Amino acid sequence: QVQLVESGGGLVQPGGSLRLSCVASGFTLDRYAIGWFRQAPGKEREGISCLIGGDNSTYYADSAKGRFAISRDNTKNMVYLQKNSLKPEDTAVYYCAADPYSPTAQSMCIMTQYLEVWGQGTLVTVSS
Repeated sequence: QVQLVESGGGLVQPGGSLRLSCVASGFTLDRYAIGWFRQAPGKEREGISCLIGGDNSTYYADSAKGRFAISRDNTKNMVYLQKNSLKPEDTAVYYCAADPYSPTAQSMCIMTQYLEVWGQGTLVTVSS
């Protein structure tokens, strides 16, 4: 069974840090483009950061640049999102996704409706 499972969400104070993890099962993650997405209450889902295999090129949404970092550990079949300098507007359900066909990191983060594998999401709340 092809599956992604996120973890690491929770409550964090503004300015704090959090690392989200996503483990893949049923398929080999290093052959896929991977990404992190989020959906805040009342808002559309947005691509935060995506990474393409091979040259490991990355894409970051403007809201994530300089604060978030995506990485992968192929030996563990896992993807991570390190989040620093968190703001209340970062509050959302965060999802990881994997796709074998995305040609670029930016296209993966933008063309979310075509992605093949999604996790169930993990809630991040940034509040004092």
